[in-house]
Formats: sequence, C-alpha cells, structure tokens
Amino acid sequence: MSDRFSFTLQATDGRARSGVIDTPRGQVRTPAFMPVGTAATVKAMLPESVRQTGADILLGNTYHLMLRPGAERIDRLGGLHKFMNWDRPILTDSGGFQVMSLGPLRKLTEEGVTFASHIDGSKHHLTPERSMEIQRLLGSDIVMAFDECPALPATEDDVARSMRLSMRWARRSRDSFGDRPGHALFGIMQGGVTRDLRAESAEALTGIGFDGYAIGGLAVGEGQEAMFGVLDYAPDFLPADKPRYLMGVGKPDDIVGAVQRGVDMMDCVLPSRSGRTGQAWTRRGQINIKNARHQDDPRPLDENCGCPACRSYSRAYLHHVFRAGEMISGMLLTWHNLHYYQDLMSGLRAAIAGQRLDDFVAAFHATRAEGDIPPI
Repeated sequence: MSDRFSFTLQATDGRARSGVIDTPRGQVRTPAFMPVGTAATVKAMLPESVRQTGADILLGNTYHLMLRPGAERIDRLGGLHKFMNWDRPILTDSGGFQVMSLGPLRKLTEEGVTFASHIDGSKHHLTPERSMEIQRLLGSDIVMAFDECPALPATEDDVARSMRLSMRWARRSRDSFGDRPGHALFGIMQGGVTRDLRAESAEALTGIGFDGYAIGGLAVGEGQEAMFGVLDYAPDFLPADKPRYLMGVGKPDDIVGAVQRGVDMMDCVLPSRSGRTGQAWTRRGQINIKNARHQDDPRPLDENCGCPACRSYSRAYLHHVFRAGEMISGMLLTWHNLHYYQDLMSGLRAAIAGQRLDDFVAAFHATRAEGDIPPI
C-alpha cells in the first residue's frame, strides 16, 4: 500500500484493461464500478453492506453535500469518510453535472456558475476554485476538475464552446488543487460526439497533466450506439498509464461495452435507484418484482447469486413487501443489484486477466437473451 496515489496496469485483453489503483485508504481493483452515495449515503444500504457487495470505492456528490449539510460542517466533523462511516476511497464529482441539470436556475459565466438551490432557493456561486475547496474539505481521495457539461443533442458550436470553457476551468482546477500527496485530481474530457473536439479536449488535459482522466458528456441522452461510437476512439486519446473513468454509466450492457473499449472506472445511480422502484438486475436481464407472475414464486431472483435477497428470500416475498410498501423491499433489492454489479466487475477483471474476455462477453449476452426463468 502506497502513501501516494498510483495506478498499475496488470493485464490487457484487446483494448480492455485490468489493474489496481493504490490510495492511502486502500486499493481499487479495475475495472471498477462505484456505487453512488449522493448525500453521504448509498440509499437503503449500510456502508458495511456496500463493502460486502465487493465495492472498493464510493462516489459522493459535491453539489448536494455543499448544500446540505455543508462542506465546512463535514470538515469540522472529521471529513466525509468519518462522517458517513466509510474508511475506503471516495471519489467526489465536481458539481458541474448537477449545476448543468438546473437549467433556468443557473447563470453561467467565464468565472463560474451562479445558481439557486433546489432545496430552498438560496443563491450559490460555484467556480473551479470553490469546487476544489469543497472537495478538499470533504477529504475526497479522488477529486474531479470542475467542468460544464451540455445536454445532448446540442449544436457542434455549443459543444465546442462548452468544451473549451471546461478546459480553461480544468487549468484553474489544477492550479487550485496544488500538491496534495495521497489525493488525486482527474481531468474531464468533453466534446460531445465529435471526434475532433474529443481529441482537442484530450490534448488540452494531457498538456495540463492529471492523475487520471474522465470521459464526460456521455450518457446524457445520446443513446448507447452514439456513446459506444465515441468510446471506440476516445479512451485511446488518453494516457495508457492513467485510469480512465466513464462518468454516469450505466446499465450492465453499457458497462461491458465500455470495458471492452478500454474504460477502467464507472459510476451510476441505476442499481440503487432501481432497487427502490422494484427493479432487479440479474444475469438474465431485468426483473420487475411488481409483476403478479412473482406472487406465488418460491424461487430466488437469481439462483446463482449469493446476496442476502437471493440466499434467504423468495420472489413471492419480495413481491409482497414491495406491494406492501415495506422498507425491506428497497433494502434487499438494492443489495442484490449492487451485488450483481460487483459480481459483473469481478467477472470482467478475471476474464481480462485470463485472456478470455470475448468468451465472457458472448456468454453475458447469450444469458441475457434467454430472458428470465419461466413463471411457475
């Protein structure tokens, strides 16, 4: 274990990579999926339960934490790790994506973004320097540069203008971050679905120099085909000896396709959000536990899964507690979904290490194509 941040590439299979990120708080095995702990909690889960699913790292949200309970308060209380009882690595986003989503509640300038809180309407000003300060107060192990992410579809001129602003903000983020041994700063590539803009963004970021690089501006409405089209070239614009992080992705087939194309890290609210709405992700695809077909079914969600929901509870029970509005429904389904996602990552890592990724991916798609087991 190093007292500094480092990335070691251990194996490749085609463009896919497996490796290890070393941080003072522990190792992150890649490819890695990061559960999202938006407001210092992965909804419906205890931190120790999240760790039991196999997660090495969590994501926290700068925008939400700066509004409530406040970065300065979290700092006074010992930092985000202590505050939320998670002693492993934490990555925090910059707040840029959430500010983008506020639309008419924000005002964008070269300096930064002024916006109204979605909670109480109070006014706030977020700049690259303030984002770095907030993430320092939180104690994040991996800090994201402040960027502006336009929603797609958008004109190429608008995407270019936004990307170049983000590159100027990336420089300011780097300068403000300074030298923080044991902590890492990632730059964020933008450029929409235009190859030349992606290349320009990557050149600007690598010229600045970061500890890792994210691919931003995808999974924002462009569709999987367009996203994969960008991933067919964008990761190769980035340094091979640094982690590559695809932000906000995604569904299991998105993850598999991204890993095939050279992505090392991903995050998404989908497994936890789906669990709270009665959706379970399994090797055979998605299951809607609300459906009446499950009400008399004594079988588990997935007979090959070792999570508590599958070990100890039937589909009939999970259907009942969801219909009854019981909290245990969201808890069990979220645990299952996070367990499945981490199982998928473990399988991908092993397949890359064993030079059998093509076989793994073929089996992944074939099992999903079979669909759920027939009802009783």
